[in-house]
Amino acid sequence: MKNSRFGLVLMSVLAMMLMLSCTTSRKAIRTPLKEEGPEYLFQNLKAHELKFEDLSAKFSATIEKDRKETSFEGQLRIYRDSIIWISVTPLLGIEMARFMLTNDSIRYLNRINATYLQKNFGFINEMLNKTIDFDMAQAFLTGNDFSFYENSRFKAQVDGQEYKLHTVNRLKLKRYVRRNEPEISIPIQSIWLNPDNFKINKVVLNETDKDNRRFTARYQAFEAVDNQLVPSELEFRVETSDNNVKIRIAYSKITINPDQLSFPFRIPENYTEIHDWKPAVKEQ
Repeated sequence: MKNSRFGLVLMSVLAMMLMLSCTTSRKAIRTPLKEEGPEYLFQNLKAHELKFEDLSAKFSATIEKDRKETSFEGQLRIYRDSIIWISVTPLLGIEMARFMLTNDSIRYLNRINATYLQKNFGFINEMLNKTIDFDMAQAFLTGNDFSFYENSRFKAQVDGQEYKLHTVNRLKLKRYVRRNEPEISIPIQSIWLNPDNFKINKVVLNETDKDNRRFTARYQAFEAVDNQLVPSELEFRVETSDNNVKIRIAYSKITINPDQLSFPFRIPENYTEIHDWKPAVKEQ
């Protein structure tokens, strides 16, 4: 009798699990996406982008290169279209380095070696062998699209359960090209959008030069901050024919338009100026 009762209970539990699993599977199957044109997708992309004047966040990051990892923490502050300020610390330590990027310059303090660097923004392009600008850097850190580039050449399609925008040779709008700035264009760009909220899930930039460079940005774990969705987990990957670098970033304590946000950057008198890049963070 006991065995028959136990068998009945077991069968009932199994039946419930089967019903739940079937229900979950049915919910996971989504209705096929309706084809939409690029104008519609860009209109919704821009409407749902992160809007701010100032932004601050704490972050933890890991850089992986040649099977070696470097981990650190820090603070990020952005004054829209003007300043990107980053303070870097080792895990549970004091500040090691400080960066400040503007539209035309990069400044860097290395507190370990008591050195500093001041260069125009083109120094980054020389170091990376790639032409980028402040707008791109800001967009990658916030999960937005580039603000000052044309949108008219994109084609739209459905890719699985995401919308995809694709273009070749996306140009920077002439009214935003700064004096003495080289002509900037994006050879090949693809953007994947979440169909539920039109936030960017992934961006891929491809180049057809000898290195076949490919840059991928992924965004997930979106958090609601002041009625806006902000990606709290970011991953960047740079791939060439002979190199592969991956950067993972996790944001916390994200604040939009905080009161009295400052961007301090003072070079101590005893610091020595350098002219080449020498990272302060040590590999683990």
